[in-house]
Amino acid sequence: MEKRDLDLIARWQGDDPELKRLWQEHLEFEEQLEAFQKRVYLSPAEDMERKTLQKKKLKGRDQIERILVRLRETQ
Repeated sequence: MEKRDLDLIARWQGDDPELKRLWQEHLEFEEQLEAFQKRVYLSPAEDMERKTLQKKKLKGRDQIERILVRLRETQ
């Protein structure tokens, strides 16, 4: 994520509860995915969970981006 996006998130997450929630989820998904990446082997169920987390993270990222576009337009 670009620095200007991170700056916008840091600036507005206190005023926008949706942005704050999405950002917290994004960070949690990222942490969980890092844990999967550290493992040498994933069972089929774990691999499926990893893929599900990746999709959730991407969906959240898209929602965050829509909010950031709106915030940029208002500035």
